[in-house]
Amino acid sequence: MVTNLKRRTEIQIPGFSRVQYSEEYTRTMRPLFTLTALLATLLPASGFGQAKKRIAIMDFDYATVQSVSAGIFGTNVDVGKGIADLMVDRLVNSGVYSVIERKALGKLIAEQNFSNSDRADPSSAARIGKLLGVNAIVVGSITQFGRDDKHTNIGGSAIGGITGRYGVGGVGKKESKAVVQISARMVNVETGEILAVAQGRGESERSGTSLVGSGGNWHDAGGGGIDMGSSNFANTILGEAVNKAVTQAAALLDESAAKLPTVVIKVDGMVADVNGSTLVLNVGTSVGVQVGDHLQVLRTGREIKDPATGKVLRRTDTPLGDVVITEAESGSSVGTFTGSAAPKVGDHVKK
Repeated sequence: MVTNLKRRTEIQIPGFSRVQYSEEYTRTMRPLFTLTALLATLLPASGFGQAKKRIAIMDFDYATVQSVSAGIFGTNVDVGKGIADLMVDRLVNSGVYSVIERKALGKLIAEQNFSNSDRADPSSAARIGKLLGVNAIVVGSITQFGRDDKHTNIGGSAIGGITGRYGVGGVGKKESKAVVQISARMVNVETGEILAVAQGRGESERSGTSLVGSGGNWHDAGGGGIDMGSSNFANTILGEAVNKAVTQAAALLDESAAKLPTVVIKVDGMVADVNGSTLVLNVGTSVGVQVGDHLQVLRTGREIKDPATGKVLRRTDTPLGDVVITEAESGSSVGTFTGSAAPKVGDHVKK
């Protein structure tokens, strides 16, 4: 029996019946209300949300601006990778999509002998996206990257402004602003169809004679890379323009989430190793297996084959339990098994 109740108040937690509590409650009731408060914090008022659509982002094609970019940095750097890294950051932070890790994408691209010239090709990207098991893949290109120079004359009355530019009869002033323009396309991995197009254009608010300032610790030109996410780069006039362009394009991609098709990923693999409740499977991210997935573990009894072709038509499978994936890479995955019977090497897993 609860004592010392001075005042009773009703609270309503979504999904639960009304509960009464007192401002002064006994020690025996404290754990109950602590649990209730925890549930109220963890459970959203609207219930469980729908799963986010999964996407991958390719490095942007920068062939159009490669010579300009090399002139800015003194050597050829992969500005397309820098733009893609920023796009990943924007889309992850907005929370609309589930974005595939860049390392997993890069590894698969290397395995598929994907060339830089394929970056903006929807059909090539769709093939990569299908292997990753995503709903869509984003490809893009950089169409403008550099200066927007303007000459103005102050004073003087030179004919045509020619002498004014050289300081005769007036003062010549040169203003340099950074301008960056990108185009991103969201591609259906099943059909190669372009689902949405997002343009982004950024212009620096400041003028300057140097696009990238005097600092150099934000890029690794020798390795062909550039850290566009660093604060040092963001503070340059080129960094201002890049960030504005990417932010604008990312917002438009977020608005296109409803256009993405729902992809049903079918997984059919086998148990490769058993160590207690830990299973190693012979399927991984290349066929759509992701950390957190629940796969069914089955033992095959009898296979029914087509007498003409030898193709397996049906299998008499016996369910053993489920495995929850805890680690996943391209060709394999690891998970924790729970079920009624112990699995063994050669058992099938399905999703």
